[in-house]
Amino acid sequence: MCEPKPAPGARDSGPRRLKPAQLLFEPPEAVADPEHFFDLESIEDPRELLARSTELALAFRAAADRATEYQAVAAAQLADPGRFDRLPTAVIAARAEWSEDYARKMVEFGRDLLRGSNSTVD
Repeated sequence: MCEPKPAPGARDSGPRRLKPAQLLFEPPEAVADPEHFFDLESIEDPRELLARSTELALAFRAAADRATEYQAVAAAQLADPGRFDRLPTAVIAARAEWSEDYARKMVEFGRDLLRGSNSTVD
């Protein structure tokens, strides 16, 4: 999926800095050291460094794809016309800091996932 674009007017109060989600398997002392990144800085062998950093990059991509699928499912559930508390696409877009067009695409993607055509979300 493409990167979501912020909804028009969603950032009227100036740029909003979102704190990245904490990586739960990084010890707190590692997070305090800005040079520390999954112990990659301590690997001296370039072959090993390439292998480990590639492993991490692939894991992060897979995690991002999975999180995007969950976003889509949540968007589809929130937009479900059968819900009494259904949200309009514009509201979903604002909450997720997406454009309305992207929110519509995510709702449809989520509906596809919920129907099982791309059953990767459990």
